Order: sequence, then C-alpha cells, then structure tokens
Amino acid sequence: MPAVLVPAARLERWVVNFEDRHGATTLSLTSGALAGLASDGSTFVARLPFETSYDGSAAAGSFAAAAVPPPAWGVLLVRKGGFAVARVAGEKVVESKVGQRHVQGRTKAGGQSQQRFARRRDNQARQAYEAAADHAARILGELAGPVVCGGDHTAVDEVLADPRLRRLARTEPWLPVPDPRRGVLDQAVRDACAVAVDVTNA
Repeated sequence: MPAVLVPAARLERWVVNFEDRHGATTLSLTSGALAGLASDGSTFVARLPFETSYDGSAAAGSFAAAAVPPPAWGVLLVRKGGFAVARVAGEKVVESKVGQRHVQGRTKAGGQSQQRFARRRDNQARQAYEAAADHAARILGELAGPVVCGGDHTAVDEVLADPRLRRLARTEPWLPVPDPRRGVLDQAVRDACAVAVDVTNA
C-alpha cells in the first residue's frame, strides 16, 4: 500500500483521527521517523520529506514543525508525452517549464509497418527527452539542493543521463504522476513537501 502524503500543517489532526479510529496511540521515534502504535494493534510510521532524519521529541506537532523544505530544490517529472521541471525555494516555485510532445501511439500493424512505427516512436520519445533535458539543464543545472522526480522511471533516467544533469542529487519521494501539466506540477511540489505516512491496519 503506498504511503499517505499528509501536509505538515495537517499532521496533528491526522494523528488525532488515527487515534479516534484505532484507540489510544503511543508515539515513539524509530530510525529518524515518528511511529505510532494504537491499542488495536494498528501502526503508522511517518517520515519527513527530503529524506530528513528527525531526532526531536516524539510529538506530532514537533515532528510536523521539522518538515521544512530546503531553501533551493527542484522537481523533474517526465513521461513519454511530456515533462515538467521546476526550481523551488521553500514552497514557492521560482522558475518552471511544462512541455508536451507528441509521441506516436502503438500500432496493430505487423511487419515493416510495425518496425517503422516503433522507430518513429523511439525518435519522438528521444526528442521529447532531449527537450526535457535542455530545460532541466537551464532551470536546475546549477542547483545545489535535491531534486524530487516522478512520472515514468525510464523516462526520468533517460533525461538525467544527460551529462549536464548528472550532478543533481535525487531524493525521495518518487511521484507517480500522470502526463505533466501545470496543475500536476503544482500538486507535485505540494506532495514533495508532505509527510509520508505508512499505515498498517490491525
């Protein structure tokens, strides 16, 4: 089951709701994360964004207060049909680019027609990745902070293989987004800053 992404400002309320559903809950720290164990045996583990380790008090409010995004970081979303790249300061997008590229759909034709379609698809996908890499290099090339990625794993790997981008530091979480649009990018920025909570119901 994928982690639940909870905005830091709502984490205390989330823990209260968890306790309402599962009974009195004991909070503790485990491996830099906040863990909860309810009286019915259900558990959760909450992790700070950007792979930040937590070593404060075992309280939801203190933990949520530590969910602070870096002063400079980036987002890179790539699928065959498009890309989105953003440079972010805290929670504010300071520069971004969203682009769509047409990539030929699959064909049911066989033989040489199928091979031609496959070559065309590969060429179109490569051009899309090159366009994404160009914009990523322009927007993220000098970035010292982490980059949150999402979309299609193979597509992201293709873009980040560009020599101009190899120094970028990827960080969790991976964002399984649809074809990137502006709204998808804005949501990805919010999701990247959220607390990731893994829940195991008894």
